Amino acid sequence: MAVTADPKTVVIGCGIAGIAAAHRLVNAGFRHVRILEATARCGGRIKTDRLGNNITEMGASYIHGPSKENPLFCLAQDYGLLDPEALTPENQAMDVDERPHWVPNWFSSSGQKLSAEYMKPALEMFNELLDDTFQFENQKETPWASVGHFIRSEARQRAAERWKDQDKSTRELLLCAISSMLKVECCTNATSTMDAVDLVGFTIYKGLPGLDCTLPGGFEGLIKKLMLEIPTDVVTYNLPVRCVHWNNTESGGNAVTVECGDGERIAADHVIVTVPLGYLKKHHSTLFCPPLPAHKLSSVQRQGFGTCNKIYVEFESPWWDADCQIIYLVWKDEEDVLDQVSNKSWIRKMSTFTVLKPSERYSHVLCGWIAGRESEYMETLPEQEVRLSITELIRTFTGNPTITPRRVLRSQWFHDPWTCGSYSHPAIGCSEQDLENMMEPLPTKGSQSQPLQVLFAGEATHPYYYSTVHGALLTGWREADRLISHYSSKSPCGHPDQKM
Repeated sequence: MAVTADPKTVVIGCGIAGIAAAHRLVNAGFRHVRILEATARCGGRIKTDRLGNNITEMGASYIHGPSKENPLFCLAQDYGLLDPEALTPENQAMDVDERPHWVPNWFSSSGQKLSAEYMKPALEMFNELLDDTFQFENQKETPWASVGHFIRSEARQRAAERWKDQDKSTRELLLCAISSMLKVECCTNATSTMDAVDLVGFTIYKGLPGLDCTLPGGFEGLIKKLMLEIPTDVVTYNLPVRCVHWNNTESGGNAVTVECGDGERIAADHVIVTVPLGYLKKHHSTLFCPPLPAHKLSSVQRQGFGTCNKIYVEFESPWWDADCQIIYLVWKDEEDVLDQVSNKSWIRKMSTFTVLKPSERYSHVLCGWIAGRESEYMETLPEQEVRLSITELIRTFTGNPTITPRRVLRSQWFHDPWTCGSYSHPAIGCSEQDLENMMEPLPTKGSQSQPLQVLFAGEATHPYYYSTVHGALLTGWREADRLISHYSSKSPCGHPDQKM
């Protein structure tokens, strides 16, 4: 079937990947580009909110690896959205592999503040264990299936060797701290347990140099800047897609028809699907007709996707040190190195708060992090119950029965019907081949049908920057470039302008 000279491209989803793809295509002279967005807003899993006068990121928080190698950092810099501190050569050169050396405060469930020096051996051992996972890079066989199994087994063994001269209670407390760190790692990977994260798959992710930074005005500022450079009529909001009908064979017709929730049918030559992996896992059987090829579907199912939520808590005065950047909570009965608790005890899954820079005199805000099944259960509770649980947690750990939060604000990504969770991770059995399959366009190579009918973008389709905003951005550009390159020999669209 002959490709039309002026192709029609539909982008499903107006998150960063969809916006990046459309922006690139429009700049290259593609005249028929349309973004269909299921909700009333753009940005997807980038969502900036407010708690009083404090900017709160309900979704993406950080530019991971803010350096010249990171296109997201460069874009934010071009738009003037970064703090001067983030632009310093020292910050860009730091190689922290997403584990910045923040100043910690430690508290135990017996209501004591613990010295950072006293807890340092646990922090050092945990970071060492994470670094040691890289010995399994590209391995076919490993003694442990998952990151969780490796850390639990090695932590106990190393603790017995290294801390043998410590008294029993110190040894147990340090192991309890390893449990806390493991729960934090669940947040980094958006998983219920690190037992679900493949040990070899874990090493596929690539970090970039630079000390993680935030956007002082909020991540949505970046979305707004990009949207200003796309014609307003490109995006249609509140229009979910019901089904992508591809491989249409009627002669002279378009290869793809996008069927919308309201019954509208849009003819297209190409569709770029940027829906979150959680949505894809749940709806693939009705979203594509014909269905996804078996090998692609297997990869969709093998790749992990989970939930990481935030609970912002505002206080009138801080109960942490002035220089504190992160707070760790250690339960004194978790020396078995655990990262899962019962739903009823969901609050125990939250073992860390990050400290927001104060924006006004009487407003001090912490961001609590919680992942997995317990986090999904938390979403179902009334806000008042969440607030009471947080209050009780903080009073228990500080030993101060008067501390009372002023306000609480939480994210609820699992119950958002268009995301079904937060971001992806390499689940048990997930390989580099699965990540390659995720980004493979349809129809697959070797088909006699019109090429590049259905393309895939979004963080879960990046082979080694999955779970990040820069990964999502790059995949949007990648799929736009795939189409630009396809048509460049035919030159139907004028002169491509590689502004981005």
